[in-house]
Amino acid sequence: MGSQDSCNPDCMAEGFLPLQVEEFRKQAHIMVDFIADYYKNIEKYPVCSVVKPGYLLQALPSSAPYHSEPLDDILDDVRRLIMPGITHWLSPNFFAYFPATYSTAGFLGEMLSSSFNVVGFNWLASPAATELETVVMDWLAGLLKLPSSFMFARGNGGGGVIHGTTSEAMLCTVVAARERTLNRIGGTNGGRLVVYASDQTHSTFAKACKLAGIAPTNIRVLPTSANHDFALSPSLVRAAMQADIAAGLVPLYLCATVGTTSSNAVDSVQQLGQVAVKFGAWLHVDAAYAGSACICPEFRPYLDGVELADSLSMSPHKWLLSGLDCCCLWVRNSSALTRALSTNPSYLRNDASESKAVIDYKDWQIGTGRKFRALRLWMVLRSYGVARLQSHIRSDVKLVKRFEGLVEADERFEIITPRRFALVCFRMKVEAGRDGAEANRDLMEAVNRTGKAYMTHTVVGGSYVLRFAVGASLTEERHVDGAWSLVQEKAKELMSRGGLDCGGE
Repeated sequence: MGSQDSCNPDCMAEGFLPLQVEEFRKQAHIMVDFIADYYKNIEKYPVCSVVKPGYLLQALPSSAPYHSEPLDDILDDVRRLIMPGITHWLSPNFFAYFPATYSTAGFLGEMLSSSFNVVGFNWLASPAATELETVVMDWLAGLLKLPSSFMFARGNGGGGVIHGTTSEAMLCTVVAARERTLNRIGGTNGGRLVVYASDQTHSTFAKACKLAGIAPTNIRVLPTSANHDFALSPSLVRAAMQADIAAGLVPLYLCATVGTTSSNAVDSVQQLGQVAVKFGAWLHVDAAYAGSACICPEFRPYLDGVELADSLSMSPHKWLLSGLDCCCLWVRNSSALTRALSTNPSYLRNDASESKAVIDYKDWQIGTGRKFRALRLWMVLRSYGVARLQSHIRSDVKLVKRFEGLVEADERFEIITPRRFALVCFRMKVEAGRDGAEANRDLMEAVNRTGKAYMTHTVVGGSYVLRFAVGASLTEERHVDGAWSLVQEKAKELMSRGGLDCGGE
């Protein structure tokens, strides 16, 4: 601590009150107005930031301020320095990656959660935080029509937990699978464990497996093809597991994806589940993006076979309006998770935990401390109800179908993969002998440089394609139409400048 002589005299005279209630009320009103104005004017900003690396390091002082600064000055710097470096994920013209949706209810839930500042590592730390999470996870499991084995209320040993991201959920389940299998075959056999996924599985899978101690040579990334719409082939998995067993290895973990990042491919949970059961492997279903759509009956069949899975994760922050960060993980046997992740230091022991009558969520995750995320999700579910959330999903799908129709109606473009959910993968045609990847990259960059829309790309089946994902909370039909007009405009410019023949006008 500093001496009195080094302190700000004003601070010493008045005392330092970092949470003075009336000052909080005043500044919070200012901040809410600032945020509301940002949302109101968000279309005026370039969707994707165009600053150069290091721009902020050059603009800000090299050390923190010694004396306090007024909120107005700080917000001025937000406008002047921070806003230019923001890529506006909530812009209605954001069509890149997958959406990170937000809502009034989600925002208010985050405000309320932050106000409590709960560090809910065990039940006693805040009983409401733990118990609300169990309730909300069962609610959402019910909406997804998950088997009773994944729900707390049924008392079958399953249940759910809210993590930050899919990366956490995947790492925790790989570790749980590892411990379960090593308990069976002996703890010195870790080098024999093998994991399986497709070349369309999210990159976080390989990272999670490496962190869990799986040898990189034992990570099987199996190829997919357009013939099967880039879904993971159960026969390939079966053959790979049989070959590994013949080589003295042990199948550990299989990841099935419902809605891959590149193209929204859907693996057959039913068929892959049967393979996993046969070979004793843990089956995890990654439905991070598309899982939200499965609250609608017309999309629920994509989860058929989930009763064969050991775990399932989906992220309401992607499409269910909760805001970051919120990944829901369900496990069929929670003891597999807690045996692998539990800690029990003396300073956290208490009668409730020792009774085994409560849940201590620190034993369901990587870290110890945790936010009150359930409050945000509870606010969303209560404020909008199932009917409005289903309508929200269907509205985005309707918009992306409109975009798909616009692409199909223009002979210069083609759809590359079947449209599922709210993503279209398409590309501009080029004449034989021309570099299609370069032409489409140029088109995407020309669109993005305008600041009026933002798209990203992927490579599927060796082809460079453009991704158009609808889902930002503020997107309307006019934004989809405007983005397509921009794509057409830039395509025409590229053709006239580079002599491209795209097969039509």
